[in-house]
Amino acid sequence: MFDKIKPMTVGQERAVNVLRDPNNELVGLFGPTGTGKSLISIAYGIWAVEGGRAKRLIIARPIVDVATGEVLTPEKLGEMYYRIAAAYLEDILGPYAERSYIEGLLKEEKVIVTDVSYLRGRTFDDSVIFLDDAQNVRPESAAEILIRLGRGSRMIVAGDPIFQKPTDAEKDGATLLREALLGEEKAEVVDLGVKDIVRPGARRGIKLALELRMRKRHLSETERYIYETARIFAPDADIITAVEFRADKDSLGIKGENVPDAIIIVKEGQLGRVVGRGGERIKTIEGEVGARLRLLEMSLDFKQWIRAIHPVGWISKHITDVDFAGPELQVQVRRSEFGAFIGQRGAYIRLIDRVFRRLFGIGVRAVEAEE
Repeated sequence: MFDKIKPMTVGQERAVNVLRDPNNELVGLFGPTGTGKSLISIAYGIWAVEGGRAKRLIIARPIVDVATGEVLTPEKLGEMYYRIAAAYLEDILGPYAERSYIEGLLKEEKVIVTDVSYLRGRTFDDSVIFLDDAQNVRPESAAEILIRLGRGSRMIVAGDPIFQKPTDAEKDGATLLREALLGEEKAEVVDLGVKDIVRPGARRGIKLALELRMRKRHLSETERYIYETARIFAPDADIITAVEFRADKDSLGIKGENVPDAIIIVKEGQLGRVVGRGGERIKTIEGEVGARLRLLEMSLDFKQWIRAIHPVGWISKHITDVDFAGPELQVQVRRSEFGAFIGQRGAYIRLIDRVFRRLFGIGVRAVEAEE
């Protein structure tokens, strides 16, 4: 089955290669939904069992009530828990395996689906242990799973520390496990991003999730005034939110006419409605609120977001990639212009980080890219 998986992105190809390398005892796959984390991991586990490389595949996966956020256990659900678990396998493996084949794996206990809390006190030798949806696992349980790893076993962890993590968690299980694996021997972490999404609908869903975060965010008095003024003078535009950062610029010592005081985010395709013919609408809004404004369309092209906030206009041509890496947005910048990007004492990247945290609750970090 694993041989049937054809990677469709660079990130997926790296995930497959990391799993094929027997030296990697611990493998972490982290990224948004729709990037193939579960499919690749389960296909590898079944391939390892069928090929005699492991005795069984243990899938530990929390089942969460979407409406309440409650973690559902076998005690609460009874047999329904295992029916849900079987349906989960069928959904993932549907295009690659018959239902009877999946049922046979479960009946022969070559594949065992269990709750995370059921691993305590057990040791798994010669097994592939796959922890899915790690963002919904408590940090204590996440550490317990690592303890269960026995001789001749491999562990795969998959999770989404950005879009699906609990809203009330400062650090979720996926984030903590990713940090732990980065410092472990014989461990590899593969970060998957928006560019690795292949499931139809997932990209649209993530875009909508980010839009909802912005619509729900609390606006300061100044931001509320900018938002309402824009709606008055551009009543036909769908304005999502406004974010103001004049005080941040001052505290970081950032000056210059090219740096806006605030950004207005609108629905994709509606930028012209706020600008107006000849720019009369945006000029009127700026005059009313007494601030330099910049407009942005809601999209997943985060390079445009960075460009809108960054004080140096030409820097965007030296950005080689912008995508999620773990719980943060990672900006890759050519080494020769890295200093110009982060600014003196990191002032520019700090400003971008603060704005993104207010908009999405997501931090930003910059890394050097090869020339």
